[in-house]
Amino acid sequence: MTGLKTNERPGTRAVVKYVRVSPSKVRAVLDLVRGESYGRASEILTFSERAVSDVIGKCLDSAVANAENNDGIPAEELYVSACYADEGPTLKRWRPRARGRATRINKRTSHITVIVSRYDEATLEELRERQAAKGRAGSSVHAAEARRQRVERSRAVAEAESAEEADHDHEGHGHDDGDQVVAAVEAAIEADVLDVEADVDVEAGADVEAGADVEADVEVAESDANEQQDEEESN
Repeated sequence: MTGLKTNERPGTRAVVKYVRVSPSKVRAVLDLVRGESYGRASEILTFSERAVSDVIGKCLDSAVANAENNDGIPAEELYVSACYADEGPTLKRWRPRARGRATRINKRTSHITVIVSRYDEATLEELRERQAAKGRAGSSVHAAEARRQRVERSRAVAEAESAEEADHDHEGHGHDDGDQVVAAVEAAIEADVLDVEADVDVEAGADVEAGADVEADVEVAESDANEQQDEEESN
């Protein structure tokens, strides 16, 4: 294994880049899980007091998921065959000091790689005999089941969020349809009002014409009466 390059080591890997932790702090935790089974490594990372343990734990779960989905290897048969931290880019910051001086602060980053491999048949048989003698499942089985439950919960949450977004979109379209219906009703009411006003105007015009006809008849009758009176006076 020492003669192989880091990118040529066998196994299934997962890489986390640009972690805002110095490589020396990451390597202190990686030394604890190197060579351990998946279940034992998960327990160590869960109860570790180092803040970077959470990042390493997620990287380990990602490597195990890659092994299960891509290579078809059960999580119970995996162990951490290699893990290392490479130095990433360093961020330079400055701090003011006495007498007008300034000192540089190096904020280092790391690239974390975790590689998991399958136990050989002899080791797997020994582990199975040990678990049968104890009468209970090993830590790797519990860790694999816990990881599957976390994945199912995360998928359920994602599906619920997508369904909620779809409902909101549907409600938005419903409001748009309601606004269109309201606008159509208002337009119909305005059209009815205009028709009523037109009818009123027509009726008013008819009444005016009828009044004019009555006035004309009255004037004719008055002129006839005046002519008859003049004739009587002349006789």
